[in-house]
Amino acid sequence: MIKFFLMVNKQGQTRLSKYYEHVDINKRTLLETEVIKTCLSRSSEQCSFVEYKDFKLIYRQYAALFIVVGVNDAESELDIMFNLDKVHIILDEMLLNGCIVETNRARILAPLLILDKMSES
Repeated sequence: MIKFFLMVNKQGQTRLSKYYEHVDINKRTLLETEVIKTCLSRSSEQCSFVEYKDFKLIYRQYAALFIVVGVNDAESELDIMFNLDKVHIILDEMLLNGCIVETNRARILAPLLILDKMSES
């Protein structure tokens, strides 16, 4: 399960944070500070998967922004690998020529629901 999603600049300032489980405001500040320090202190040659307390940090740098996701041990990239066709369908529904064209979840997932119904019959 994804615990949180952070976007951070190179100076360590949080630009966006989204939590998927309750964390007190005081603890969020401390958590973000430690997570940011952990990710920003790593060199570009090091792996972008980091064991941190009771979860994993997965981060990636895009220009001056770092995208950081905190996940528990149950989360696995194998879920994506075994459903790669569905990932491509979702991306095709969301993006066109590198631009976001759809953000409505129901519209994005509609082709998958149709495929699921077809495979059941």
